[in-house]
Amino acid sequence: MLTLLFALAAVVLYCVAALRQMLALTRHLPVRNTPVRIAGGLAVLCHALVVWHAVDTTVGFNLGFSEIASLVFCAITALLLGVSLFKPVLPAAAGFFPLAALSVIATVGLPDPSIEYGFTPGILIHVATSVLAYALLLIAAGQAILVAIQTHALKHNRIRGVIQVLPPLTAMERLMFDLIRYGTGVLTVSILSGLIFIDNIFAPQMAPKSVLSLCAWVLFTLLLWGRYRRGWRGPMAVRWTLAAVVVLIMAWFGTRLLL
Repeated sequence: MLTLLFALAAVVLYCVAALRQMLALTRHLPVRNTPVRIAGGLAVLCHALVVWHAVDTTVGFNLGFSEIASLVFCAITALLLGVSLFKPVLPAAAGFFPLAALSVIATVGLPDPSIEYGFTPGILIHVATSVLAYALLLIAAGQAILVAIQTHALKHNRIRGVIQVLPPLTAMERLMFDLIRYGTGVLTVSILSGLIFIDNIFAPQMAPKSVLSLCAWVLFTLLLWGRYRRGWRGPMAVRWTLAAVVVLIMAWFGTRLLL
């Protein structure tokens, strides 16, 4: 019962914060980050309690599809709020908060028992870095979508609405590549820890995830190379970012759903 109350509180708070941010982006309310951060922070706290109760069992860790999705979105919203204290990433909350609310509903309403045993410290490092990499790179994808919206608006000389609230395009692109750089670094640690600490990483049931994760890493690395050697930006950078993130999503969520 207590878990249900925390889940309900998380969903309501996420929706309130997302609505407040959306109204600010559409210029129906003044831009005020503090109410969004307070509601979002309380939602993340409730969300974390729900995830912990779902994942930590008496016989092992429950890493089912809905539980992992909820864990990733909890990490995304927590990172989003933390980074927003230093960088202008809070506009992405209008999209990520509703998705986090849906992940809470899935955890409570559609549990997917998949108990894992015998977690060594090395495997815990792999899991933690994987979740962090997913969170950073999915935020980068949200930032890429905002960059695409901003680029399209400027190209067609539409300077009202959302475009008035967002920072300058160059700052938005720079932030997107910062997130990609940090996310790719953490993804590198995740892949290396998997190669070192997981014996059957290329076994038939693990091979799709491993191969797609490596493909995503290659795409992100090529994107960073193109940025710093060829000056890639604008629509090309957005397309590469979104393509790499889709491959990364397929690596974990797609293969687990298929299995």
